[in-house]
Amino acid sequence: MLVQQILKSKGDGSVITISAGTLISEAAHVLAERRIGGLIVSDDGKKVEGILSERDIVRSLALRGAVCLEETVGDLMTRNPVCCSKEETTDSVLQKMTNGRFRHMPVTEEGVLIGIITIGDAVKARLEELSMEKEALQGMIMGH
Repeated sequence: MLVQQILKSKGDGSVITISAGTLISEAAHVLAERRIGGLIVSDDGKKVEGILSERDIVRSLALRGAVCLEETVGDLMTRNPVCCSKEETTDSVLQKMTNGRFRHMPVTEEGVLIGIITIGDAVKARLEELSMEKEALQGMIMGH
C-alpha cells in the first residue's frame, strides 16, 4: 500500500502544526487536547522545520524537570525530521520508522507538507494488506 492511500483513508488531510516559538506547556496542551502524539513544527504550515513528540517532552521532563515547560518548541524539537513522499510504500515507511526509532513522519511533496503518517497508520495498512493476501490465497486453495 502507498502512503497516499493511507492519507486518503485518514480523512480530511489536515495536519496540526505548531510554531517553533510556542511554549512547551502550550504544545503539551495541544497534544493532550487533540489526543495526538506528535506535532509538525512549521511557521507557515508548509515548510517542515521540525517535529515535536510526546516522548520529547517526557524525556526533557525526566532529565530537567518542569523548567522545560517554559522553553519553546524550537528548543526541544527534532530538526530536519525524516520525511516521506506519498508514493512510498508502507514497508518503506515502517523500515524508516523502525530504523530511526520514531513514530511520526511528515509527508511532503516538493518540500511542502501534505500530511503526517504514524506508525499506527502504517501498521494498520500493512495488516489490511496481509488480510487481503490471506483471503486471496485461501480463495485460490479452495478453488474460489
